[in-house]
Amino acid sequence: QVQLVESGGGLVQPGGSLRLSCAASGIIFSIYVMGWYRQAPGKQRELVAGITSGGTTSYADSVKGRFTISRDNAKNTVDLQMNSLKPEDTAVYYCNAGQGWSNWYRSGGSWGQGTQVTVSS
Repeated sequence: QVQLVESGGGLVQPGGSLRLSCAASGIIFSIYVMGWYRQAPGKQRELVAGITSGGTTSYADSVKGRFTISRDNAKNTVDLQMNSLKPEDTAVYYCNAGQGWSNWYRSGGSWGQGTQVTVSS
């Protein structure tokens, strides 16, 4: 019913930039909190950035100042602009939709393919 499709990942050198995009369907997009998560091999999945329906943003300390989350309610998309990328940013990135900050659509188990971001020389 709910579909979230990520795109835009790839291989980039340290200091480079990537822009990820997530297309959502099956929800009234404009009223949902949207977020970007990431999971590196052997590590827990973490919330990287979130944005409310009104445009208020929140970032993990590790990416603050480097990443920017944005949304386009007319297109049902949420983007993550990633600048000054570091090797430790290497992970699979996933988007998610929530009714508030603690009621996310995707939880536990597999979140699908996501989009791979690899930062390496």
